[in-house]
Amino acid sequence: MRQARPYSGMFCGGVSARTGPHALPLARIKKIMKRSAGETADGGARMISGEAPVVFSKACELFIAELTRRAWAATLDGKRRTVHKEDVATAVHNTDLFDFLVDVVMADHHAGGDDGEDAAALE
Repeated sequence: MRQARPYSGMFCGGVSARTGPHALPLARIKKIMKRSAGETADGGARMISGEAPVVFSKACELFIAELTRRAWAATLDGKRRTVHKEDVATAVHNTDLFDFLVDVVMADHHAGGDDGEDAAALE
């Protein structure tokens, strides 16, 4: 019978920074971080410690949770039980903290091919 290895956080009862479980894939976060950091003056890619993607993973989880809570409130205001992209857009527009996303939700909203009534209501 196979026994759980130390890297298997679910069976060991502990979770380390390197092994997870994480809700978001650390390799993907690290790839985004490297791409966003650009290149150094000497032409080499920037180095990222093993703990940094873990912190970003947790920050992303908190960000998604907060945006979801606010989008859910917009869903309830609309007397629905399913969150739609319009609810996310409403949450972004009603929260100063999410101002950096206004262009993103508006671009997505206009690309969706709506008739413009909702866009006028959001502005």
